[in-house]
Amino acid sequence: MQFTAKDIAFMLNGTVEGDPLVAVNHLAKIEEGNTGSLSFLANPKYEPYLYTTNASVVIVNNSQELTAPVNTTLIRVENAYGAFSLLLEKYNTIKLNKSGIEQPSFIHSSAKIGEEPYIGAFTYISQDVVMGDNCKIYPGCYIADNVKLGNNVTLFPGVKVYFDCIIGNDVVIHSGAIIGSDGFGFAPNANGTYSKVAQIGNVVIEDNVEVGANTTIDRATMGSTYIRKGAKLDNLVQIAHNVELGQNTVIAAQTGIAGSTKLGENVMLGGQVGVVGHITIAKGTQVQAQSGVSRNITEEGKKWAGSPAIGYTADMRSNVVVSRLPELEKRVNELEKIITELRKNSDG
Repeated sequence: MQFTAKDIAFMLNGTVEGDPLVAVNHLAKIEEGNTGSLSFLANPKYEPYLYTTNASVVIVNNSQELTAPVNTTLIRVENAYGAFSLLLEKYNTIKLNKSGIEQPSFIHSSAKIGEEPYIGAFTYISQDVVMGDNCKIYPGCYIADNVKLGNNVTLFPGVKVYFDCIIGNDVVIHSGAIIGSDGFGFAPNANGTYSKVAQIGNVVIEDNVEVGANTTIDRATMGSTYIRKGAKLDNLVQIAHNVELGQNTVIAAQTGIAGSTKLGENVMLGGQVGVVGHITIAKGTQVQAQSGVSRNITEEGKKWAGSPAIGYTADMRSNVVVSRLPELEKRVNELEKIITELRKNSDG
């Protein structure tokens, strides 16, 4: 793909300073730019690179003042970072714009496939699957019986979707994710063994959700595990059976949520957070990385930290106290010596 500075300026509603016909064919950081590359400058910290970069075109803010000559063509826009983000999105869309049905792949005769699909090689689409328009199913995916996919769903290589699961519109699921695996349900027996409890529910993923690589979302024992609209899950996240994630929830990597826990809207969980089962977490809650949530959180919009999690400010104060414990121990020992001496003098 090759574009001129003039083409890019037109897309971004920007103005060109320099050669409007200079061509670029790839994107690069400003400090790593070379001939044929397009970069941007938004952070003043990187301004020195504007005068040394070999990038052919650099996007800058309208307000950017030059303190020395530049060897590159500039495109001035209102917001350089936003403009470059838009270009990244367009570039990614073009790069991932695949279509058609590759062979070998298996599509059951009862499956209903929408318009303009992409189905990669070695994909298995089982009976009674319903797939909306413009879906992209990359190689090596497995879609089980009676799964329903909305429009504009992307499953990257190796995604597995178990039977009866429902996925909404504009959902992206990254490689290795598993949707609808069995919930962790076992009944103890008198002899110390365990009997498996059948997991007959499903997973419902609503619109505009993104699921990271190697994340697992377990099917409900009965009913559904819900991932509500706009939720974003990082890589290596574990969502147990009958969990409900509220709209626009954001969960960072290696976080685990145990069964039947309900999260409100706009909850944010940092990396490696652990959440016990059968509790509720209020709307707007933010939990710091590596915290453990072991009870209901009922106050909306509050920050939490620590294990077990407490209020964020209280946790910070506790950390300060803990860091001072050696000093406090020394002072206590000195006070004990003073008290001992006073007692000796008093007895004398």
